[in-house]
Amino acid sequence: MIPGRVLFRPATRPGFVAPSLAATTYALRHRAPATARLGGQPTQLFRRCESTAGAVGSDKSGHIDAEANESILFFDNLFPLKVSSVLYWRPWETDELLKRFDSTSLSFLDPVSLVKRAIPESAPIKVTEILPRLKEGGAYVKFRYPSNMSAAEIEDEVAKSLQNKPIKPWFSPFRSIKTGLVLGRPWLEDLYRLPKSRLRVEFVPAKDSETPTELSQESLYSLFRRYGKISDITSQPPDSKVLPKFAYVDFVLVRDSIMARNCMHGFVLQEEGSKTATRLRLSFEQRVKPHHIWNWITNHPRIVIPILAAFLAAFTVAVFDPIREFFVKIHVQRSFEFTNSRLYKWLKRQTSDILAFRKHKDEDAGLHALFNHRKDLIDSIRNSLLESVDTFVVVHGPRGSGGRELVMDQVLQGRRDVLVVDCRQVVEARGEAGTIRKLANQVGYRPVFSWANNLSSMVDLAIQSTTGVKAGFSENLESQIVKILQTTAAALKDVSLAGRKKGDKDANLTDDAYLEAHPERRPVIVIDNFLHKSEEKGIIYDKISDWAAALVQSNIAHVIFLTTDTSFSKPLSKALPDRVFNQVTLGDLSPDVAKQFVVSQLEPEAESEEKEENGSAPAISEKQLRKDLQELDECIDALGGRLTDLQVLARRLKVGQSPKKAVSDIIDQSASEILRMFLLANKGAGDGDKKWSTEQAWYLIKEIASKESLRYNEVLLSNTFASSTTAGASNAEAAIESLANAELITVKSRYGRPATIRAGKPVYQAAFSRLLDDAVVKARMDLALLTELAKIEAKNIDKAETELSVLGSLPSQPYQAAGRINYLLAKLQSSQLKIMAFEKEMAGLKKVLAEES
Repeated sequence: MIPGRVLFRPATRPGFVAPSLAATTYALRHRAPATARLGGQPTQLFRRCESTAGAVGSDKSGHIDAEANESILFFDNLFPLKVSSVLYWRPWETDELLKRFDSTSLSFLDPVSLVKRAIPESAPIKVTEILPRLKEGGAYVKFRYPSNMSAAEIEDEVAKSLQNKPIKPWFSPFRSIKTGLVLGRPWLEDLYRLPKSRLRVEFVPAKDSETPTELSQESLYSLFRRYGKISDITSQPPDSKVLPKFAYVDFVLVRDSIMARNCMHGFVLQEEGSKTATRLRLSFEQRVKPHHIWNWITNHPRIVIPILAAFLAAFTVAVFDPIREFFVKIHVQRSFEFTNSRLYKWLKRQTSDILAFRKHKDEDAGLHALFNHRKDLIDSIRNSLLESVDTFVVVHGPRGSGGRELVMDQVLQGRRDVLVVDCRQVVEARGEAGTIRKLANQVGYRPVFSWANNLSSMVDLAIQSTTGVKAGFSENLESQIVKILQTTAAALKDVSLAGRKKGDKDANLTDDAYLEAHPERRPVIVIDNFLHKSEEKGIIYDKISDWAAALVQSNIAHVIFLTTDTSFSKPLSKALPDRVFNQVTLGDLSPDVAKQFVVSQLEPEAESEEKEENGSAPAISEKQLRKDLQELDECIDALGGRLTDLQVLARRLKVGQSPKKAVSDIIDQSASEILRMFLLANKGAGDGDKKWSTEQAWYLIKEIASKESLRYNEVLLSNTFASSTTAGASNAEAAIESLANAELITVKSRYGRPATIRAGKPVYQAAFSRLLDDAVVKARMDLALLTELAKIEAKNIDKAETELSVLGSLPSQPYQAAGRINYLLAKLQSSQLKIMAFEKEMAGLKKVLAEES
């Protein structure tokens, strides 16, 4: 029989001062109600000590059967806690464990040996069953004790033995084995429920017909404090409707909560003043940790989001910028190109006498004649690259004048550190992401996440709509362009200093002084197609100009601009306001050089074909093969010296056309191009973007065809330009500049001011005359021009009539107004006579249009 009184002493743990309630005695009896005293008053207490080891217990019922004079101890810290919870363990048979317990040769690694060592030999008990709890790291030990002792005394004796002689398993060198008497009715489930430091204590009725009593925090503290340090006890809110009622007991250590759960689960007690008994049902509960940091972050987005944006920016600079600078450097130095490797150069030297590489491109043939003609310009640009003056080199010329070939094939031939930025590809890219990607490809800037800007823009919009604060994750086009160019500038400086050695004479100089003293070490930046479509993306050209100015002023690199736009001085003057541009203007070739260029393009292919057919036979030149080559003199005069037109002529001559026929076809093609682009353009499409009118273009074509050269101010004062009725073409100077950029005309300057206007290229002079020879085109365009002039005069008449009506409404005609009235009448008469002459001429033009086809 279990004794009727068991002293519940929480003070058995060292350093614990128990409250008054903790010293209360509890009466426990097996399978029968017994009395216990809480505060000196009798209460009802029930306890059943039936338990099993889950599927291996008695009768597979999940409980352990305890007979008379039997009780259960729970030993903790026998197995590794975290390892045991995940490994599969084979259920041990009770007989096998008892045999191992009784064995005298147990290993120190065997948990059964730890149990045997934990029970002192002086304890008068007999172990009848051992049930391991692997996931909880302990074991139940059922024992039989003599009738003259109580289970509590056995527990005290074992606890004192473990306190005097601690037993520490091999996996836990800092915590010894603990034991506790099982006071409740443990549920030995084998579910995957891992131990936690929090216990959920539910108050359930001891009998189905009774109502349980919710225990206070003081009572819970007295019951559970003996098993370990309690960090907190949380009672159920009073207004909670959750049943059964419960409370949370939080232990500091998980091992203590395991001991409390295995010893107190199913414990039945009746508190003082209560008429019904209460059963404690314990389970492990995952503690919800307070996320103070996360809550603060989510509650203060206006502070956190800018900090996060700054952190991401700093991370990007620290991680990606060195990588991008590396890629820019190898792009400029061409370190990974096979043609720059020593192996390729060696193979080229060894096979140069065996293999003959002949160029097949017609555009490359005969360029030596052009370069010999422009040798002074080439030398001028080369000399500017050897100077330390912080200035730009601007190579300006009409389209097709060979500026790129001049710079890349002659000036920079054999130079290694050259970076070419083609503005055409950047400007013609679609969208901001495409612009950023193209610019990055031009300078070798990678990795570039152009797609991330769209995603960050959406995140910015979402955050701004919810918090009212712009996060700043996304960057606009301007900031990203500046970032790419700044990274490129840093890489270019490293390239400039790459050849510097410690043993040099000027090794003691600073980096800036070294770069200023050695201009030949600086890389060359070639900005091609500068101001191409400048009216669409002017911000790109502004940033490139500022970047180039910074490179030149810092002596980091030489900069060469290649442009066909006549207004290049505006953005460059803004970038370098106190510097003079080193301007190189490329004009058309003289007739002698143009003829030599055409002939030089014809000779190489004829010679190569002759060599292929006759072996070593003497080559017959193109001059000897063509009897009509003498026609080139007059054809060259009509065609002019534009490089692209001369190349077209050479290609036509190669296919067998005569010079006259080839030049005539080129002129006809140019006339059709002018007619389509400037005279018969669809007025409904893009009219708002044009700054010139069809009548203005025809006026220039007609006048240049007859005079070849027009005075700039004369054109400004003409009615077609000064008083245009077309929307967007009222500004005469803007119209002339727009037509010059479209290459219909060329504006020649004198002393920095515009002086004369000529055809856009020499072949256009002949094309203008060809258009005037077409009666239908001339009549149609003259009709449109006269119609606009008539509108201008009609507008002048309306103004005069309006002013005359105002003067006529005066009560008396003052003599001072007589002069003004006579002036208006004379102007009205002059305009009317002009309209009559225009209409008479227009009638003849309409007759031509009606008769001609």
